[in-house]
Amino acid sequence: MELESEWHTRHGIVYWVGVSGAYSESAAEKAYPNCETVPCEQFDIAFQAVENWIADRAVLPIENSLGGSIHRNYDLLLRHGLHIVGEVQLSIRHCLLANHGVKIEDLTRVLSHQQGVSGAYSESAAEKAYPNCETVPCEQFDIAFQAVENWIADRAVLPIENSLGGSIHRNYDLLLRHGLHIVGEVQLSIRHCLLANHGVKIEDLTRVLSHQQALAQCEHTLTRLRVAREAVDDTAGAAQFVALHKLKDTGAVASIGAARIYDLNVLAQDIQDDSDNVTRFLMLAREPIIPGTDRRFKTSIVFSLDEGPGMLYMALAVFSMRNINLTKIESRPQRKRPLIQPAGNGDGLKHFDYLFYCDFEASMADLNAQNALKHLKEFATFLRVLGSYPTDTT
Repeated sequence: MELESEWHTRHGIVYWVGVSGAYSESAAEKAYPNCETVPCEQFDIAFQAVENWIADRAVLPIENSLGGSIHRNYDLLLRHGLHIVGEVQLSIRHCLLANHGVKIEDLTRVLSHQQGVSGAYSESAAEKAYPNCETVPCEQFDIAFQAVENWIADRAVLPIENSLGGSIHRNYDLLLRHGLHIVGEVQLSIRHCLLANHGVKIEDLTRVLSHQQALAQCEHTLTRLRVAREAVDDTAGAAQFVALHKLKDTGAVASIGAARIYDLNVLAQDIQDDSDNVTRFLMLAREPIIPGTDRRFKTSIVFSLDEGPGMLYMALAVFSMRNINLTKIESRPQRKRPLIQPAGNGDGLKHFDYLFYCDFEASMADLNAQNALKHLKEFATFLRVLGSYPTDTT
């Protein structure tokens, strides 16, 4: 079997995803400097190119020190039969670009796809969580956190994970940065529709706008349609943008409610990859609720550990030895210390330093759960309880 270090010197074909100038192109060139690098439109096309002997290698992103994991590529690793033969780390330095003559103040019109406009799934979740309250949209997740902290709002309802698209990394980071408490959860069934202006046919579409999670959840349909995908801040905001600008070549992935609000035509319904498409939302407040034992409770925590073999095993064992069921574990690179250089002569590989977010089925009123966290605190370098709250069983 040929060693990968020997293959680096050969002239082969390497696929990456994006257009010329993408970071993936730089990563492919760094990994295989003597090879021809070829762009493709989607991650799954890169996998298929290698499987079908069109390409020799593929170089695809898997995680970022700020943005976290690329869930789509983890799913594709499981679905396809390719093998990981190496890794390459690339320093990312973003720039804000525009055409010559355009000033930065001119960009507000282009960048103003608002999050949480009327017709968003978050609006439906808020109404389900608090049916007797006034629901108010805001532009960004961090504004919702600030509104509750500053007594402008009493609660915030924000998405945290989806059964197809995975976790909303931004909100995990904001949970740690702000001092709000999780006081409940609500689960919402997500049914995506492909929307367009009246008179536009599905074959007229060249691009589709939506939130990146919604685009990921409709991967198969959008790949079959061979349309470009453009991520914006909100599904309903995408529908609003298409309607406002009367676009004839652009559609939006959003709810059927957004179609009614913005007078758009529904080209296709239920276009998500799986019919069991559910998003979990968290209910946040300034003060924690008093946990009880009269019904099913869930507790969410975040912790960090020293680097070393078996440390995560030890952390998880404090729950298993007490028969406490974990329902979720999510690792996130630490923003303040994203890369660790092993001690020694400096030749060791750098790796990410992680925080671990866990949910477990127990109330903090339960002595068993209290003892588990006391045990974890003995060796965790950081531990915080984000909330102990009733489980949504609907």
